Amino acid sequence: MADISGHAFLSGGGELASLIGSFDWAATSLGPLSQWPYTLKATVALILRSPVPIVTLWGEDGVMIYNDAYSEFAGGRHPRLLGSKVREGWPEVADFNDHVMRVVLAGATLAYRDQELTLHRNLRPEQVWMNLDYSPITGPAGRPEGVIAIVVETTDKVYAERRLRVTADALATLNADLEQRVAERTAERDRVWQNSRDLLAVVGADGILRAVNPAWPRLLGTAPHQVIGRCFRDFVWPEDLDATIDSTRMAVRQNASVSFENRMRHADGTPRAISWHASVEGDIIYAYGRDITAERAQAEALRQAEAQLHQAQKMEAVGQLTGGLAHDFNNLLMAISGSLERLSKRLSQGRFDEAARYITAARSAAERAASLTHRLLAFSRRQTLDSRPADVNRLIAGMEDLIRRTVGPMVAVEVIAAEGLWTTLVDTNQLESALLNLCINARDAMPAGGKLTIQTNNHGPDAPPQAIDLPPGDYISLCVTDTGTGMQPDVAARAFDPFFTTKPIGEGTGLGLSMIHGFVKQSGGHARISSAPGEGTLVCLYLPRHAGPAHSEEAAASAVAADPAPARRGETVLVLDDEPSVRMLIADVLEELGYEAMEAADGQAALEMMRSGARLDLLITDVGLPGGMNGRQVADAARRIRPDLKVLFITGYAENALTGQGKMEAGMHVMTKPFAMEALAGRIRDIIAE
Repeated sequence: MADISGHAFLSGGGELASLIGSFDWAATSLGPLSQWPYTLKATVALILRSPVPIVTLWGEDGVMIYNDAYSEFAGGRHPRLLGSKVREGWPEVADFNDHVMRVVLAGATLAYRDQELTLHRNLRPEQVWMNLDYSPITGPAGRPEGVIAIVVETTDKVYAERRLRVTADALATLNADLEQRVAERTAERDRVWQNSRDLLAVVGADGILRAVNPAWPRLLGTAPHQVIGRCFRDFVWPEDLDATIDSTRMAVRQNASVSFENRMRHADGTPRAISWHASVEGDIIYAYGRDITAERAQAEALRQAEAQLHQAQKMEAVGQLTGGLAHDFNNLLMAISGSLERLSKRLSQGRFDEAARYITAARSAAERAASLTHRLLAFSRRQTLDSRPADVNRLIAGMEDLIRRTVGPMVAVEVIAAEGLWTTLVDTNQLESALLNLCINARDAMPAGGKLTIQTNNHGPDAPPQAIDLPPGDYISLCVTDTGTGMQPDVAARAFDPFFTTKPIGEGTGLGLSMIHGFVKQSGGHARISSAPGEGTLVCLYLPRHAGPAHSEEAAASAVAADPAPARRGETVLVLDDEPSVRMLIADVLEELGYEAMEAADGQAALEMMRSGARLDLLITDVGLPGGMNGRQVADAARRIRPDLKVLFITGYAENALTGQGKMEAGMHVMTKPFAMEALAGRIRDIIAE
């Protein structure tokens, strides 16, 4: 600055300083550098050192001199702008600069903040924003000789502020929207709280009710101010209190949701059934309770209606059963009573030669009545079964000739026996009867002939039988298939019903399939029928597998064939039965066999005789007895008095009391009523002779 005239101030001006020092200023209105006014030289020296874009507009024409920072602002216009008039250098903003020159050369200052202008830089128009400060450059005479301008582009800042404003506006809008939504949700929640017909409650972890909705007075008759501050359990029905406490404690302990039902006490003292759903947040329980009192009442009414319907159906079935039973038994009783009446008449007339005919008729009717009761007991699963391990394939082979003769030559019989068929535990006599019955039914369904197939199979856990109501396990199947007329679906559905038959009156009782079904179910298996019109019928019997070898029928037959030992002198049998005629008949048989007979009508009398010390070789007892003790209980008590006592049970049906814990002990035997007196005599001699 000390040697301005010698241009020393240009030595530190960078690129523009060198440019100005070598510029041909003779072409400008300022003339050579040596002729510049002192004020201009001093101003240029300050400009060149500033890092801020600064430009001088010298004279009335505004000749432009600027620093390096401004050259960057000028873009592609540098260095053409240097020394040019401002109107010519920036023609696109000439009017703006003319205004600036007039005002500032008149001695005033101008300041613009974020002034928006469109400038042509780098060969394209740009919208820019700038902070502009204009001040006059005063000459020695005190008059303005030029303008100094500080130019700071704020385009990036303006855009950033705009983006910030957009973001702020968006945040403000979002916040307002969220506030509106929260307000709406709050209003909705309040409406739900106020208008809900269900119980809503906020409960502390200590069980104290903190808030309840207006539904409490309507459902429980208690106003909110009577509830808030009290313990929730105060309103629970006493019998449901423990379960309610357990449920709420579980919810608090697991910090989870729970659902439970209880009864709440109404203000009038009556219970209301409530289904609760409770969720936990922190130490607060939010509970929602729906009144299900009416639903429970409806469910109970439905249950009672179903029970009444079930009872009506049972009574209908009983009516059908008793009707069919009465029809058959009346016929049989007519034959028995009529034969006995005629027998009595002929005996009184001394016409003994005709007695045998009436005796035969009465015995035949009695045997048919016994068969009928056996079928009924089979259907009801109350018959006495003599179950033993059996090889069903061998049983079928033994019956094959009988089956072929029974079905006749028009029906082809095929037996498909499974190889390695498992043993089953079954009453072989009943199974033979069932198989023969199925074959006869199949024959009747093929009046014009056809094919009858008997097939056996094993069914393990991996290949369960096509049946229902069977627990998992191993089973064998015995299936009978015919190519007959088949059944309608409604007929097949009732095929196992008692006294249901499609045969004409007098040709069937309708007990055949029901007997088979009951026998198989009592044996631990299942019976299934499948049929369709014109496609024949399939009936399968499923029986549980037995672990062990099959029973040898040949060995049993040889054992029975041996003659029973005769009665020895003094052998005594106690007959216990509440029916006097039965006791009389058995006592007669015993006396004919040479045994001493004692009679008792109830268990207490029988036990007194056993305690007497008299000899006793066999107890024959009915199972169903009066006086509080059944036959099995009497037998067990008798065994405690006489451990080696042999027992023969006689029963009309298989009472549960007979088998005790599922088995009969050694020395205990059973016969099913009615039985022939000759059969009883043989059984008595066999048992005593063991």
